[in-house]
Amino acid sequence: MSPPPLSAPGIVLRPLELADAKALFTAHSDAETHHFWSSPAHTNIEETRSYIADTLAIPGARVWAITEAGGEALGRIGLFTQREGVGEIGIIMRREATGRGLASKALTLVCDFAFGPLGLHRIAADIDPDNSASLSLFLRAGFQREGLLRGNWKTHLGIRDSVILGKLRD
Repeated sequence: MSPPPLSAPGIVLRPLELADAKALFTAHSDAETHHFWSSPAHTNIEETRSYIADTLAIPGARVWAITEAGGEALGRIGLFTQREGVGEIGIIMRREATGRGLASKALTLVCDFAFGPLGLHRIAADIDPDNSASLSLFLRAGFQREGLLRGNWKTHLGIRDSVILGKLRD
């Protein structure tokens, strides 16, 4: 499902495309950026292209490229509908695009879209407890820590816990 473009001053979210694989390989191949991902850093662009194709094929997925003006993807943000009224957000940014407020703006735009036109009443995020940058991003956006799921993910780092953050429409 192709999402609509979303924008605010200094940012444009456009539908993610397979052609974004080269730009997003920069993020997915960076071992530090990809450290808390569920899989190890990608070793080639085809792996990133396949990951994008798999993500776009998820039923109910709405995935955007994070750009400054609609051009090259500096990151990606996805909203995945888990069940009626409930979604989950995931985000990754290229290292050179961090610290400019793009992730924060993208998160705000997607939450506004989810709570507005989509009519969701809850959005969640599942974040590794050691991923302080993501935890901070979501907390600043009004998400609240709801719990810890112990041993929730088997990743390249081993068995990992999940911090569950949630934000309600009201």
